[in-house]
This record gives sequence, C-alpha cells and structure tokens, in this order.
Amino acid sequence: MKKSILAIAIFAITLISSTEVTGQEFKDLDKSPMDAASYPSSYKISDKVVKVTYGRPQLKGRALSKLAPVDKVWRTGANEAAEITFYKDVTFGGKAVKAGTYSLFTIPKTEGDWTVILSTAKNVWGSYYYKENQDVVRVSGTVSTSEKSIEAFSMLFADDMTLKMGWANTVVSVSIK
Repeated sequence: MKKSILAIAIFAITLISSTEVTGQEFKDLDKSPMDAASYPSSYKISDKVVKVTYGRPQLKGRALSKLAPVDKVWRTGANEAAEITFYKDVTFGGKAVKAGTYSLFTIPKTEGDWTVILSTAKNVWGSYYYKENQDVVRVSGTVSTSEKSIEAFSMLFADDMTLKMGWANTVVSVSIK
C-alpha cells in the first residue's frame, strides 16, 4: 500500500513538474518588435561609441501624425521610450553629452526641424511620464524627405555617425561627433 501511494505521489509530482515546463507558451512576435542600431554598425566591432534600442511600429495605412502627434512629446518608437547609450562622451546635435544611457524623445513638427530630447529618465513606458526637468539636452533634428515610404519606424547611424530616424516619408537626422 505504501509503495502504491509513493508511486502515485511520484507520478503526480512528475506530471505537475512537466506541465510547468511544457505548459508555458511563448508569445508571438510583438506587433512593434524591439530593434537596435549602433555605431560602428558592424557586429564584429565590440568597441561601440553609441547604441540605440527602440520599438518599431508600423504605419499599416495610418498617418504619421496619428502615431507621432505633432507638437507633442513622442517616445520615438513604440512601447517603452527608446534608449540611447553613449559609451564615450560625445557631441549630440552640437551639445556635449557625457557617456551614459538616456531616454530618447522627439517632438514632431509639421514644418521645420523636429526637437530631439535626451532625458535622464530610464525604463519609461511611452512618453506618458515624460518630465521636462529630466532633459539633458534638446537639439534640432534636421528633417528631410524620403522618396520611398518607410513602413516600419527605423533608426540607423550613417558612416559619419549621424543618427537617422525614418518613418513614412520623413527622415530626422542628428549629428553625433
């Protein structure tokens, strides 16, 4: 009898344990997946100067101004605010910035340059909790037009380390030295 109870107990524990391991479900790909861009961009170079991590929302037939409202602070991507890490002191848009990690916000404009903001806030969802008193710098991001529409919000660093952020037909550039 004792052997039967022990066997049943072992079977139950095994069943519960295997359910915990195999019962977990991995989520599907996020609708706005995380991505990263760095300079230098080669994965073979580990001595980076800068890296930005951000969510990549899609237009899906919507207007850019609906997703990144004009004259309002925007998280610069989807989900959490984009985070940019400088591994060395840099000049960002003409202003000195110490090495460190910052949240990257923007203020889209209908005409002229966008405002690009580095903030000390970290691990921030969206721009809902943005506070101007946490700004490190505010610079102008030069706006240009892309001939081809960019469906998914994207960031890259040009060969001269200029940060380029593109979505729809809008490209915003900030020099980094």
